[in-house]
Amino acid sequence: MSVNQITDAPSNAIRPQRRRLPDERRAITHHFSVGGQEGYVTVGLYEDGQPGELFIKMSKEGSTVSGLMDSFATAVSLALQYGVPLRVLCDKFSHMRFEPSGWSANTRIGYAKSIMDYLFRWLDLRFLQGESKNLFETTLIEAAPLAATDPVKALTEVVQLEDAPPCLNCGSLMVRNGSCYRCMTCGSTSGCS
Repeated sequence: MSVNQITDAPSNAIRPQRRRLPDERRAITHHFSVGGQEGYVTVGLYEDGQPGELFIKMSKEGSTVSGLMDSFATAVSLALQYGVPLRVLCDKFSHMRFEPSGWSANTRIGYAKSIMDYLFRWLDLRFLQGESKNLFETTLIEAAPLAATDPVKALTEVVQLEDAPPCLNCGSLMVRNGSCYRCMTCGSTSGCS
């Protein structure tokens, strides 16, 4: 088999088509902070309100994190323009765990396991779960009263942590200990022995 036979695509192959954004487009910019790293994500939108490009600006310009985030945003933008569904990207990059991680100011997200986790959970909330219906209209969001009076139980109602539940005794985040969880602050476990 020759090299040309390996690299030549069949004549009937369908080539992906890039859907470019219009020269003038609407966009939404969102400020975020995760583990002391601050930045802005700007999402350029198609006419139908769906995301078509992503720009990520980190507060420390010229840093390695800033350069990597800028490059990653370009790759995500190209993926969106070539038809990769936003759902696929959100499922792939949500819940990635690496530093910096920490609490965010966004009550719908709470603890972010990484900047990627935060950004793609925010994109999921904003564009896939219906929060984008009135994207450019000001709306008031009413906070639902918490049913629990205990702060630890209230935290579990607000923050849904799949792999780090809060300790029922002291409220600190627990860490995985085999098949259960252990609190590093007070030593209690989630029921394992």
